Amino acid sequence: MIRPLARSGARRSGLAVLAGLALLAAGAPGIPAVAADAAAAIRQPEIGRPPLGAGGCARIEKSLPALADWPKVKSRIKRDPADEKRVAKILAGMTLSEKVGQMTQPEIAAITPEEVRQYGIGSVLNGGGSWPGRDKHASPQAWIDLADAYWQASVGTRTKIPVIWGIDAVHGNNNVYGATVFPHNIGLGAAHDPCLVRDIGAATAAQIRATGQDWAFAPTLAVVRDDRWGRTYEGFSEDPRITRAYGYEAVNGLQGGRSQGIGDRGVIATAKHFIGDGGTLKGTDQGVNPSSEAEMINIHGQGYYGALAAGAQTVMVSFNSWANADLGIDEGKLHGSKHALTDILKQKVGFDGVVVSDWNGIGQVAGCTNASCARAVNAGIDVVMVPNDWKAFIASTVAQVEAGEIPMARIDDAVTRILRVKLRAGVFSAPKPSGRALAGSARALEARKLAREAVRRSQVLLKNNGAVLPLARSSKVLVVGKSADSLQNQTGGWTLTWQGTGNTNADFPNGTTILGGLREVLGEANVTFSETADGVDPSAYDAVVAVIGETPYAEGVGDLGRRSLEAAKLYPGDLAVLDKVRGRGAPVVTVYVSGRPLWVNKELNRSDAFVAAWLPGTEGGGVADLLVRGSHREAGYTGTLSYSWPKSACQTPLNPGGEGYDPLFPLGYGLRSGQSGSVGTLDETVPEAGCGQTGGGGEASEDLEIFNRADVAPYRSFIGSADSWGGTEIGVDGEAAHSAISVVQSDVNVQQDGLKATWNGSGPAQFYMQDPAGGSDLRGYLNADAALVFDTVVHQAPAARTVISVHCVYPCFSEVVATSLFQGLPVGSKATVKIPVACFAATGLDLEVVNTPFLVYTEGAFSASFANVRWVPKAAKDADARSCDSLT
Repeated sequence: MIRPLARSGARRSGLAVLAGLALLAAGAPGIPAVAADAAAAIRQPEIGRPPLGAGGCARIEKSLPALADWPKVKSRIKRDPADEKRVAKILAGMTLSEKVGQMTQPEIAAITPEEVRQYGIGSVLNGGGSWPGRDKHASPQAWIDLADAYWQASVGTRTKIPVIWGIDAVHGNNNVYGATVFPHNIGLGAAHDPCLVRDIGAATAAQIRATGQDWAFAPTLAVVRDDRWGRTYEGFSEDPRITRAYGYEAVNGLQGGRSQGIGDRGVIATAKHFIGDGGTLKGTDQGVNPSSEAEMINIHGQGYYGALAAGAQTVMVSFNSWANADLGIDEGKLHGSKHALTDILKQKVGFDGVVVSDWNGIGQVAGCTNASCARAVNAGIDVVMVPNDWKAFIASTVAQVEAGEIPMARIDDAVTRILRVKLRAGVFSAPKPSGRALAGSARALEARKLAREAVRRSQVLLKNNGAVLPLARSSKVLVVGKSADSLQNQTGGWTLTWQGTGNTNADFPNGTTILGGLREVLGEANVTFSETADGVDPSAYDAVVAVIGETPYAEGVGDLGRRSLEAAKLYPGDLAVLDKVRGRGAPVVTVYVSGRPLWVNKELNRSDAFVAAWLPGTEGGGVADLLVRGSHREAGYTGTLSYSWPKSACQTPLNPGGEGYDPLFPLGYGLRSGQSGSVGTLDETVPEAGCGQTGGGGEASEDLEIFNRADVAPYRSFIGSADSWGGTEIGVDGEAAHSAISVVQSDVNVQQDGLKATWNGSGPAQFYMQDPAGGSDLRGYLNADAALVFDTVVHQAPAARTVISVHCVYPCFSEVVATSLFQGLPVGSKATVKIPVACFAATGLDLEVVNTPFLVYTEGAFSASFANVRWVPKAAKDADARSCDSLT
């Protein structure tokens, strides 16, 4: 989910596309190859329960057969004639408004229990960073109380159909204070253990039951093809074999593994996001997937075959588009694709459960808004996630049915599916949430032993010169790095908040940092912590443990765009820490915390041992267990890569079978404890600009004026905040206001030539200038050594992180940190700021489609006036131009 921010006729034949796929995949693990006998390739056996391996769990197959068409999937949960008869009876007695109410899913912050009763709402959700009473530390009882209130309201309606509540429990019940948070899916993929995934699913279901929800928006089944995608860590693997087996067991664990329905300790699972979200061009979130239908079937579809065979009762639609003009594919946004949702998913695959939209996903369909989209309903969406505009959606959908735009048969099909799933989930016969198994149980929120095991199983040892690891139990270690004592960095996105930001260790009362784990296994006296490694002598220790890596992000914000995969450029402070400790008398062991493989040649060169710890969650002790010999009974490092690791900074996409596949560490690589593994001295050459910057576009010679006393067409000025991230245009009077930001006219050079933006500190907000019509090719300004130039008067220096950003149609953007820049300007006096365009190009700006050439965002109080905003050729060479290194 995200928080706020006609089928074409011509298609290539199945065999022709399969032949091309076979050539691509020759010899590659995980990608199906076409059988030598063409007839064998076109037979369409049904797919049911997968072959089982150790522990009675789905086996990760050595290979998957190529399919020429979408298979029929045999669900573990079969149709119950008694249920079908009951559904038909309920449906026959419902009004149109009651039916549309069942199809509508508001967000808990936007609907009261009384409104659930009044409108006959079928389901509610809470997004990432939404809690009962807006209380981040809400107790299990507070969650249960709200669940009870919604349930009581729903059964008080004429139809008495219970409401259900969906939640983004994607690595444990991660929205809930005090819950154990498991490793993100990328780490679980490295464990290569479907039984572990099943057990985590079951534990997550127990956590959800404790807080009164019925429905988990998990598992994510993306087969990730480009690691620049900000949701890479939500995918188990780039290998569809792993995703297929894991999809089966994740659903088994969540739903309870019963064939009659969902177990009394299970919850409704969601296979998401259908389909191809991990295969977009450049790894762009919500972008375009150009796959052939054969690639969709044989790569991106595999996780769904596993999940639906296990009986997944809901499927969430993906934000991405599916289009490839050369192949005659033009489905557009999948929320509006009848071919994908009805022809494929419901008819060919045979899915008889509920198709649910993503957050305001219908609003992205051509001709639709967040509150109205007949095309999406007709395409096959059964439950529509309309977090805030749900009243308008109900009214517009009723009107569209009455006008004949949506057939009543489509509404009846949707409601039949909703009622079927509710019966299978047992909610019709269940008591109110507080009367159900595990309700309100703080103990059920904890699964620390299982989570710690998952952390141990998921780590991958990439380098181990001289068998430095494991360390002796008697070792005295110096621990450095920003992530050593940070549960926020350990847990990553989708943890308490949507992006995973704004958390502290105090938000995880039952968590253990990696530093805490080392103190536990080595003893407090043997562990010294210095985050920045200043003022310490590494030679006084047996080893240095550097815990570094990425900071939290989720969809959109986490996209790298055209930025390279270079970790040192994304997180320069990490390299500085390693430079302080390497070669100073103690071996350096680097623990890398990240949501994707990154180009870490510089970090590897400065490390004697290197561990990919991914995003381990709240049990950092599991990391320490493997660093130290004999601290637990299990084997040491057993994890192997479920994603290929890049050898060069722009080596993406990087997948087995792809052209020129030459990773630093291939899929399946991983050293064992005590095994020596050297990679030699690695190349540290990096591109000066972002990946894919072609240098086209000529060379600009004229200033690009953006704001000069007034907006310069096509650009217009806006403010954005939680009130409306979609933006509010600043009026001709130079004024606009949200609760967190206001703008008025001001004097910078001459009378009323500027706009004064004031952030009051009540929440993050932004001031920006944008072309609403879309992006322009501004590569010529990069070629001309241009700079973004503006005049400014700082009235109050920023109190929190502040950035200057340029967008290439969000979520494509690049930013530089400007907190120190503004803090260093004289208060009350005019200054001219020049930022080289190359600084934005180097961090991922796609200069071919720039639509927002100037944006200032801050998370705290700040006030400044801005005037004469422009891009100026050659200005990057001026003596007073800022250096890119100063803007970090």
